[in-house]
Amino acid sequence: MFEELALYLGFGSLAGVLSGLFGIGGGVVIVPFLAWFFTLRGFPEDSIMIMAVATSLATIIVTSISAVYAHHRRGAVDWQAVLRLAPGILLGSVLGSILAHHLPVHWFKLIFAGFLLYVAARLLFESRPDERGGRRPGGWLFSAAGTAIGAVSAILGIGGGTLSVPFLIKCRYAIRSAVAISSACGFPIAVAGTSTYIALGWQKMGLPPWSLGYVYLPAFAGIILTSIPFAPLGAHLAHRWPTLRLRRIFALVVVIVGGKLLWQAARL
Repeated sequence: MFEELALYLGFGSLAGVLSGLFGIGGGVVIVPFLAWFFTLRGFPEDSIMIMAVATSLATIIVTSISAVYAHHRRGAVDWQAVLRLAPGILLGSVLGSILAHHLPVHWFKLIFAGFLLYVAARLLFESRPDERGGRRPGGWLFSAAGTAIGAVSAILGIGGGTLSVPFLIKCRYAIRSAVAISSACGFPIAVAGTSTYIALGWQKMGLPPWSLGYVYLPAFAGIILTSIPFAPLGAHLAHRWPTLRLRRIFALVVVIVGGKLLWQAARL
């Protein structure tokens, strides 16, 4: 158990640094790592991906609080926009978790592999976002967008920034405001998704000890202990290292991981 916890602490540090360095959510690296490690540990094959996603979402509950507080102190969070998105996000997160619970393993891996390849493409080819966008949408579009963002985020085990930031920029929010709103929305996504995964896995037979529903508590504890303090280090390094080259290297790693998941899904 000590060696296992040390591995989670080490990977939490890496996830924190990468999050601060590249501005991506920890779920992009946490979910593939947990899926790999849970496989090594011999966890039930039909529960590995959903446990990795649920545990990743649980860590976002804690990390999002820190991020939101930092943005709020700078007055960057448009709380009106957050409140407009929140109902749809809560509903979508619950629905997405339920859908993930019933997804076949190979479909789960295919969806996450596709998401990783999308992230890699953004890292490689993304230019400065166009902040002009269109007009601010009505409440119904915010609700629909929130539901979609919450559902997809709950399935993938992410805080939703990869989806919500482009949407908010299209709605004529400045990039700083879009990032701050997205950070605030990560909390309800994580709370609703994690709670649903706990409830869905509560009566699941064969889960390993120290599981709270589909959330694996040792991994949750180890990752949050180090990912939060190491995120500022990544942000500091982003201003000192050749970020473009690092983005390309990391994108290549993400492509390899996504390709492996595609290959695994094809074999099932």
